[in-house]
Amino acid sequence: MTGTKRDGATRIIARCREIATHTEVPGEITRRFLTPPMHAVHSLLRQWMEAAGMTVQVDAIGNLRGLWLSGIPNAPRLIIGSHLDTVPNAGAFDGILGVILGVAVVEQLQQRQLPFSIEVIGFSEEEGVRFSKAFLGSLAVVGKLDSETLQLTDEHGISIAEAIGNYGLDPAQLPAALLSRDAFAYLEFHIEQGPILESERASLGIVEALVGQTRMQLLFGGQSNHAGTTPMLLRHDAMAAAAEWIVAVEEYANSHQGLVATVGKLEASPGAGNVIAGRVKTSLDIRHADDNIRHAAVDALTQIAKTAATKRGVTLTLRTEMEQSAVPLDLHLTALLQTAATKAGFHSNRMTSGAGHDAMILAPTIPSTMLFLRSPGGLSHHPNEAVLPQDVEAALVTAMEFLALLSNDKTKDRHA
Repeated sequence: MTGTKRDGATRIIARCREIATHTEVPGEITRRFLTPPMHAVHSLLRQWMEAAGMTVQVDAIGNLRGLWLSGIPNAPRLIIGSHLDTVPNAGAFDGILGVILGVAVVEQLQQRQLPFSIEVIGFSEEEGVRFSKAFLGSLAVVGKLDSETLQLTDEHGISIAEAIGNYGLDPAQLPAALLSRDAFAYLEFHIEQGPILESERASLGIVEALVGQTRMQLLFGGQSNHAGTTPMLLRHDAMAAAAEWIVAVEEYANSHQGLVATVGKLEASPGAGNVIAGRVKTSLDIRHADDNIRHAAVDALTQIAKTAATKRGVTLTLRTEMEQSAVPLDLHLTALLQTAATKAGFHSNRMTSGAGHDAMILAPTIPSTMLFLRSPGGLSHHPNEAVLPQDVEAALVTAMEFLALLSNDKTKDRHA
């Protein structure tokens, strides 16, 4: 690698860590949809984008969008994007690395002309933390953010529409957030968030599909009572019902190849050590590359929950928060991206993403492709999340080769 590329990787990593300092919770990285720290993030990214010759705007859902224009009139537009929000106590690279890499790509293009423009989008929300609804930013750009979703509320009773207004934006302007008609392709860089690339000693992976996901909330409703005076046989213990079901979730997933099922959230009420839990709210996250297997798992695990509840005289309320089919990425762009990695000197296997990404929202609307970077230790959604400078260099060089191939490709021609 040249010194310029090494310097570029160092700067990209430093910028990600600078963004990470803007957080809702001192001492950790927590940045939810349209919370105050996002203003500082937008300000930093705006500075870097404008310095690279981009015009910048924030749309009505809070996506930050920088546009680098080709010198050719009415040129088609390549979209590069990822998300700006985080999970609680996150790492510094999930999402934001893809946006910073997009800016770095444009910085590499100074004094050059391409037959297409580039729009870099920092999506305002992907994780689904604040409103239990993921992909708000990318749903808006494909026109699938409906009025019912805008009425969802956070833990403080603030709706999405109100959060937009509180941030200084106007929800009435959401139709203007749609992708440009000139957009012909979408490219997303992202850390793998898993151990596969590291196990293969590979810097990069080419994503060919994203698994389907179901996210649910289960509410077990029992009867609170005194822990010392209520006999075991006369209890309606919501916690016991939930606990039996949680163990069954793990056992079921272990017995089905490729299935992952997670209960990551548990809230018990009244939450005292000497009181039988009268109410337990849990989450369920189920993922598989085959939608039929995922649907069968949902049916089986909800039936197990009903059985555990009925056995104890406990009620069960189910709510589906997300139902996302498995999404294949564009075959042609994926092949082009793999060729670019090879030309750049990097071996890259094709792989399926077990995590959800904005690409799965854009892919049904616009041809999309995705490049993974190795996650050291397989860690993500964790403070120790990291990237290696040589992998960032590899991604940047591959991106430039991809742009060169795309310049001579017919993918963009129908938008010209």
